[in-house]
Amino acid sequence: MSFFNNNNYSGQPSTPVTTNLIIINVLFLLADFVMERKGIDLSMYLGLHYYDSDKYSIYQAVTYMFMHHDFYHLFCNMFSLYMFGRLLEMVWGPQRFLIYYLVCGVGAGIVQQLAWRFGIINTWISEIQLQDAEFTYGQLVQEGGRLLNQLITVGASGSVFGILLAFGMMFPNARIFLLFPPMPLKAKWLVIGYGIFELSAGVVGTTGDNVAHFAHLGGMLFGFVLIMLWRRDRRMNF
Repeated sequence: MSFFNNNNYSGQPSTPVTTNLIIINVLFLLADFVMERKGIDLSMYLGLHYYDSDKYSIYQAVTYMFMHHDFYHLFCNMFSLYMFGRLLEMVWGPQRFLIYYLVCGVGAGIVQQLAWRFGIINTWISEIQLQDAEFTYGQLVQEGGRLLNQLITVGASGSVFGILLAFGMMFPNARIFLLFPPMPLKAKWLVIGYGIFELSAGVVGTTGDNVAHFAHLGGMLFGFVLIMLWRRDRRMNF
């Protein structure tokens, strides 16, 4: 967890897109709590499922980024969105910032799908082939997809990591004060550090931590590509 401290921006109110995104995310979590008491798991409908699962729907590429596991998950994402997102919105304007946020979120979902397909799915197939040498990916899909339906991701982390990347590119020397450990760090080093950590965690295969590391990297990757495309436009002020 970290926060940004700059007197040039202190005291300024949050910008509209950032505020509305936070409100929407909070409302989604409240709705999830209410529906859960009625025996309905909204994550099964709005969370991002594996594309070959019978529970997958195309709209989940957007809705999943507004769903969260719990209040702590929501708080971490919304805190980062507030601290960094509002500054980007001040520079880019509401429309461009919203486009960036959604592109990073959708891009994170795409990369997560690839990570599932070439990571977890292949692992499942290898494990099952130890018992049945004839088992294939097609058979996994045809047999009802019980295992496939277990794959689901939720959260705005992909968009938030994209925002963190953008902040590091636009304000590389801005001092960010870490809470754990309590020390200042330049934004560019924080972004690089996060990127290395997420890549390492994803490659090592820390699936037990229940974190979509490759989705985080996907948000940063799509954010980087979009920024580079915008930088080709001389009308952008970077």
